[in-house]
Amino acid sequence: MPVLCPCGRTQAKGQPLTLDTCCGPYHAGQAAPDAQSLMRSRYSAFVLGDVPYLLTTWHSSQRPAELTLEAGAKWLGLEIKQHRTTGEDTAEVEFVARFRVDGKAVRQHERSRFVREGGRWFYVDGDVL
Repeated sequence: MPVLCPCGRTQAKGQPLTLDTCCGPYHAGQAAPDAQSLMRSRYSAFVLGDVPYLLTTWHSSQRPAELTLEAGAKWLGLEIKQHRTTGEDTAEVEFVARFRVDGKAVRQHERSRFVREGGRWFYVDGDVL
């Protein structure tokens, strides 16, 4: 049975996409076509615990030396509020990610900034809203 993509992206008819047809190719090395796709693939990487992908897609100017994910986090969903191009090679994505840690609900509302270099999009940083 195909695994649904954690990012929640759907086809035109509202059917959820599978990981293999959505974020999976980006995790395997294909360049995301836009900042929103990269944002979705990074959310999926958090759900899947794919730290190497998260570090690789973090812009080198802001990338931490290491990344430790919240142990026991249960990811509940992603909602893209807004995606906008801010320049030829820059964009912003506003999103809400929901998860639980130690039984506590967490709602992360952020406006993230992205930059495209060498044909690839990278997460730069974000403001918590």
